[in-house]
Amino acid sequence: MKSFVRRMLLLSAVGATAAAVGIAPAPLARARTGLFTPPQLGIRFNADGDPGQCGGRTGDQWKNDFDATEPIRFDTDSRPGGCQLAFGIYDPDGLLRDPSVTYTFQATPGGDPAQCGNPGTHRMPVGRTSRTFGPTIRIDTDNRPGGCDLTFALSSSIGMSIGVNYSSDGDRAQCGNAGPDLGLFSPVDNDRPFAVRIDTDDRPGGCRLQLRLASFSSERGSHANG
Repeated sequence: MKSFVRRMLLLSAVGATAAAVGIAPAPLARARTGLFTPPQLGIRFNADGDPGQCGGRTGDQWKNDFDATEPIRFDTDSRPGGCQLAFGIYDPDGLLRDPSVTYTFQATPGGDPAQCGNPGTHRMPVGRTSRTFGPTIRIDTDNRPGGCDLTFALSSSIGMSIGVNYSSDGDRAQCGNAGPDLGLFSPVDNDRPFAVRIDTDDRPGGCRLQLRLASFSSERGSHANG
């Protein structure tokens, strides 16, 4: 009994000393225990014509790091209109160390560029005080030649990655670089971009996309289970 009491007194003294010198848990540990707000990744996805072409989770969604976004679904074809898409990051406590995350949108070689609205390389804004989205791109693929390539890239960041899950629920030729099914994420980190091809038209099915922010390099391997 005396030995137990001595151990408890020693532990209390150690705890008091740590508090006195200002020892604090690492940023990730503080975020996990609720002392900090975890970073989030956001997707804005809306139809500007026939809503059946833009399925899954529409509108705005924000997910904490390590949580996958709900799938969005591209099924553009000869119906009117297309799908508008944008991305953003929210990091109010600066846990991600100022990452540079981009999404590049362009027509496939030999494809009709009118299918891929607002082409170019766009940066995902990292919001500190509010949740904001980067420039909107527009998917309007159909039976015209070619499709659109969407490439995610990350640089100037330590200890984070973005997982990309891309899959087909119909004719797989419409969804270039698609994985076997939902739940498998390919990592995007420094010097390792990941591209998906959107070439939907009047063939059956469409393409589904999910993203997952992973701070402090949670992604492992080329395809890690979600």
